[in-house]
Amino acid sequence: MSHSPSLPDRPTLELDPEMSESERLAALREHYLEVSQVHDELTDQLETARDRQSELREEVDDLQEENEALKTSSLYLATVEELTDDQVLLKQHGNNQEVLTDVSPRLHDRLEAGDRVAINDSFAIQTVLDAETDARAQAMEISEKPEVSYEDIGGLESQVREVREAVEDPLTNPGKFETVGIEPPTGVLLHGPPGTGKTMLAKAVANQTDATFIKMAGSELVQKFIGEGARLVRDLFELAAEREPAIIFIDEIDAIASKRTESKTSGDAEVQRTMMQLLSEMDGFDQRGDISIIAATNRFDMLDRAILRPGRFDRLIEVPEPDGAGREQILAIHTAEMNLADDVDLEAIADETEGFSGAELESLATEAGMFAIRDGRTEIRGVDFEDAHKKVSTDEAPGKPIAFY
Repeated sequence: MSHSPSLPDRPTLELDPEMSESERLAALREHYLEVSQVHDELTDQLETARDRQSELREEVDDLQEENEALKTSSLYLATVEELTDDQVLLKQHGNNQEVLTDVSPRLHDRLEAGDRVAINDSFAIQTVLDAETDARAQAMEISEKPEVSYEDIGGLESQVREVREAVEDPLTNPGKFETVGIEPPTGVLLHGPPGTGKTMLAKAVANQTDATFIKMAGSELVQKFIGEGARLVRDLFELAAEREPAIIFIDEIDAIASKRTESKTSGDAEVQRTMMQLLSEMDGFDQRGDISIIAATNRFDMLDRAILRPGRFDRLIEVPEPDGAGREQILAIHTAEMNLADDVDLEAIADETEGFSGAELESLATEAGMFAIRDGRTEIRGVDFEDAHKKVSTDEAPGKPIAFY
């Protein structure tokens, strides 16, 4: 418990009648100093009391607001499913309960199927919420124009050509398809080992077309509550429609599009609901305008046949690990701005890095530069690449000594 600060003693002055004038003056001066000191102490205490009063006043205001909030009935989020002549079918979020409730004619005229509303314990509509894209969809990785270009991708000439034909041409030259009399591919699925350049391919085509690039991982579409994953899929495509031309890139699509099983768990059922919503959005893809969809997976064997049928992902493009020439090209890209010594032989490095992905080759070049910095050099030598290879290699079996120079 806090206590009030004690007040300083009040100074008193007693003058002896027998004092001389100089002694009286000295006593008065000393008394004045004591009074001034007491005044300063009281002033400080007064300021402290005023500050404490302000803090207590704010605390009282907060408690009053909290008290008012506790007196107010709770509101719940719901979605308008259907409208009748004078009633509304609502689905409450969280428990998925559906209720038919009466509404006033004035409010009925403002409502449409799909609107979000706030309801009380009696399921009466209290507020019509503004239509807005799910906040999680707004948090997706959105880039108006990625900085990756085709020149930044090495060893994937045929894959680049196929992606450009399936995604870039329909966005930049749709008349070409009308002249030939065919519909452009509705979706592209990139599959292959990790780090082979699938995401870079998607970003490069978005850069070339000046399309908004919207990236989301399939694992982020798997939500805890029933219906949230499907809602997020709808928001994903609505966001793309608002920002068209746009390219939707779904990484790790196997998280929501794996083969269906007989499992009856609620988690598996929710994943399947999310996949069905994705299939529904893709089936209406030709009415979406300047929007293309690209997906990527490291586990092509796990995908459900429904998502692979023509009309959804019309073009399946394998992105394999680069061959020798591809590895040399990737190394040339990642070392273009590096100060390489004359003894660095990129062709030899490419020959000795069989099985490396593009991402691993980039890591190799970075590590070689770090070894040079560690030695206080600005020039990267062949021995730096040798040391970097030993560090980033995933081969656990001991091998022969490697020389890149």
